[in-house]
Amino acid sequence: MARPRTSTNDEGKTAIQVIERMVSLLDALAEQPDPVSLKDLSGRTGLHPSTAHRILNDLVTARLVDRAEPGTYQLGIRLLELGNLVKARLNVRDAAQGPMRELHRATGQPVNLSIRQGDEIVYIERAVSERSGMQVVRAVGGRAPLHLTSVGKLFLAFDDPRNVRAYATRTGLAGHTKNSITDPARLERELALVKARGYARDNEELELGVRCIAAGIRDDSGKLVAGLSISAPADFVQDDWIDQVCRTAAQISAALGYESREA
Repeated sequence: MARPRTSTNDEGKTAIQVIERMVSLLDALAEQPDPVSLKDLSGRTGLHPSTAHRILNDLVTARLVDRAEPGTYQLGIRLLELGNLVKARLNVRDAAQGPMRELHRATGQPVNLSIRQGDEIVYIERAVSERSGMQVVRAVGGRAPLHLTSVGKLFLAFDDPRNVRAYATRTGLAGHTKNSITDPARLERELALVKARGYARDNEELELGVRCIAAGIRDDSGKLVAGLSISAPADFVQDDWIDQVCRTAAQISAALGYESREA
C-alpha cells in the first residue's frame, strides 16, 4: 500500500503533504475577499490545477469551501461554525478561570464550566482540589445528557419549545437514576421554573448522592454560550450558593461583553 508523502522536518511544515496543500488552498482563499478561480488558486499555491481541483472538491464536500459559481471558490460556512465554536470555548474558558477559582475557594466544592454540543453538555473546565467534599466523577471532556444536568436544563429552558419537544422525542428522555426527569410534561414544568428563576438545579438526576446548582453565561450578543455549576454531596448543598453561582456567572458574562438589562 502506498504511504502518504511526507514533508521534511522543517519548522512549520506538516507531516502529511496533502494537509499542507489543503491548508495552502485555504490560506489563499482567506487572502481574497472575493471568490477565486481555480487558475488563480493554482498560481498562488504552486499546485498543479488537477491537484488543486481534486483537493478543492474534497473541501467542498466537507463544507470547508463553497463553489461561488462554476470554476470559482470561497471559504465555506463550516469554517465560520467551527471558528465560532472555538472562539466561544477559548473566550469563555479564559474569562471563567479566575472567577471559578474564587468560587471554589469560597465553597470548597468542585466548580464546572460546560458548553452545549448537540444533545449533550461537555465539561470544558473545572476548579477542584483534593479538599473538595466529593470525588470528581466527570473530568474535563466528559459529556452528559441535557435533561439530566443543571447546565443542560439552562440550555433547554432558553431554547425554542419546539426544539425541546424534538429533543425529548429524539432522546426518549432516558434516565440515569430514580430522580431523573423522563416525562416530557414534567420536563416542561421544570424548564419553566428554570427560566423564571434564572438558575437550575440537578437533584441527584444524573448521579445519586450528587446535587448541582447552575447559572448561565452569555456573550456580548446575549447568547447563552456556557453554564457554570457547582457540584456537592446531596446532603451538603447550601442555598446560599445560589447567589454566589449566579453572581460568578454574571461576572464571567460581563467579561465577555454581556450587558445585563437589570439595574
